[in-house]
Amino acid sequence: MKHSTNPQTRRGHRGGPARRIGRTLALVLPVVLVLSGTLAVTRVNWTGSPSGSVLTASDVSSAEVSSKAVPQAPQDVLREQLMSELQHRNPGVVLTHLQEAVNGRPSLARHCASIAHALGKAAERIYGASRAQSYARPVCDTSFASGVLAAHS
Repeated sequence: MKHSTNPQTRRGHRGGPARRIGRTLALVLPVVLVLSGTLAVTRVNWTGSPSGSVLTASDVSSAEVSSKAVPQAPQDVLREQLMSELQHRNPGVVLTHLQEAVNGRPSLARHCASIAHALGKAAERIYGASRAQSYARPVCDTSFASGVLAAHS
């Protein structure tokens, strides 16, 4: 009796899309968990004083926003531009523009991960999880991929 040297499953093939997705998740998920835990710890107000707390959108009324007419921060302008662009172009092009913006203006680098994460969530809503994930690339670590994953779960 001769045994085959090809590694095969019980059904006689190497594995399909489910196996590839499983392998991808096995590689990406630990990175996403570490990064999200790191980001969560940095957002905690460790001083105990409420003056350093994070202001959310629900804390500000629309009347306050419209009456002050404060110019937007560069990272907010970039986020809005890229989110708008995502409605008309594929996420790969948008991620390229994000990388170019960060390269051209290094002060935006600290906001890159949050912008890429938001783009990933939006891309998942528009394209679905598997198609959006196909556009992932190493712009701002794995923030785009973690955004897709967060929106999918």
